[in-house]
Amino acid sequence: MRGSNPLPEGTLEVGVGLAVAGVTTYAFLTLAKAALGSSAYGPLGVLWAVIFTAGPGFFLPIEQEVSRALAARRSTGQGSGPLLRRAATLGLALLAVLVVLGLATAPLTVAHLFSHQWLLLVGLLLGLVGYLMGHLARGTVSGLGRFRPYAVYIGGEGVLRLLGCGVLAIVGVKTAGAYGVMLGVAPILATIIAVRGERGMITPGPDAPYSELSASLGALLAASALAQALVNAGVVAVKLLATGPKEDEIVATFFVGVVVARLPLFLFQAVQAALLPKLTSLATTGQEEEFKTGFRRLVAVIAGVGVLGVLGALVAGPFVVDRAFDAQLGRSDLVLLAAGSAAYMLALAVAQALIALHGQNQVALSWLGSMVAFIVGVVVFSPLDLYVRIELALVAGASTALVAMAACVVLKVRAGAVVAQGDLIAALHDVTLEA
Repeated sequence: MRGSNPLPEGTLEVGVGLAVAGVTTYAFLTLAKAALGSSAYGPLGVLWAVIFTAGPGFFLPIEQEVSRALAARRSTGQGSGPLLRRAATLGLALLAVLVVLGLATAPLTVAHLFSHQWLLLVGLLLGLVGYLMGHLARGTVSGLGRFRPYAVYIGGEGVLRLLGCGVLAIVGVKTAGAYGVMLGVAPILATIIAVRGERGMITPGPDAPYSELSASLGALLAASALAQALVNAGVVAVKLLATGPKEDEIVATFFVGVVVARLPLFLFQAVQAALLPKLTSLATTGQEEEFKTGFRRLVAVIAGVGVLGVLGALVAGPFVVDRAFDAQLGRSDLVLLAAGSAAYMLALAVAQALIALHGQNQVALSWLGSMVAFIVGVVVFSPLDLYVRIELALVAGASTALVAMAACVVLKVRAGAVVAQGDLIAALHDVTLEA
């Protein structure tokens, strides 16, 4: 019986999708490193940072708002078609701006970030298209309560990316450009596979004014782009600041450290998949006290995951970097990266609470403060070793966001703010799956 299951329908499917995504992501990064070597791997790492800043950073808010608005329409029996057309129009307009900007800055981007490899720019542009498709599809199926295609997309993108990488490695491709194109193609194919065969997603209904979709879109867009910029800023900063003939090897080694330090992020996402649907049920049925208790437990679990990540980096970090990626990175570097990742995870969780309390503007301002803190940190710590300089700046940025948003949550709760169902639905989509 459904009533015997304490978790809402779809939790298991999404959890499996997240597990597949985590395993295949690390398999892709490990295989690509082995196939390319350190020098060629560096530019691919930079593309990874840029594509997951621009793609989810700009299109995740569309997923959030589509899911929220469709859930509201679904509860009143209104059709989805007009709303989805509005969302597609907004998304395509944003895509056009990003593509034009990408093409206009292409000479600088290719020269200073992509080591003169134009195929990496092609991968970035394809990725923008793919993540618009993917986030629009994810928002649609989740808003309609269809969790299976959501899970298929989550796991399918990672599987497709890994399969493409395997083919390239087998045939002996040694340049990063082809692997970059695979990064861009994977979300396009995953979207097609996930929604293939889904019926009745676009149904007639009343007109959808832009206000129905974009009540908080501006703040969510700013928050999402800034949050993704922070989590990926380290790799880009190292690329811009590194000098000498081994510049790409320096970037590759740092990127490997980032990848290993973020292992807890995938466990964090699994916790989200298991616990947040339950929190949704509590909040939307008016069980405010139970919701607050559940959220406090969630934060405690995430804090525990962060502590385990730091301890893991201290005890086994250099061993994992050496065996999995054939690279050498200091124990202190990995501990600092893991500490930054732990602070970022906690900031994401608190951001979800703040969004659920209708604090989208405060979330955006907090992430803006985090980027300012990162930039200031890069300047202040300039006398230090390049890696340590960037790592400390990342810790400073994530900690700034965490403290600012936690303070906002406390103030809102003391002022009597309550969780709103629509804002909570948007909050549950506030964690990207590719960070």
